Amino acid sequence: MADLVKFDEVDNKIIELRNQKVILDSDVAALYGTETREINKAVKNNPDKFPEGYILL
Repeated sequence: MADLVKFDEVDNKIIELRNQKVILDSDVAALYGTETREINKAVKNNPDKFPEGYILL
């Protein structure tokens, strides 16, 4: 069974960048227990599964 991520663990990862609240891809990967490249690959291969504006360039 997967462990639940506590709100504080997520909240501590949120930063403000260009006046928007964001979580870095490396922090998302850490929360999911995977590597950053796997998160980026998932976004690239499945853009329809992610909300608009998920990636800031």
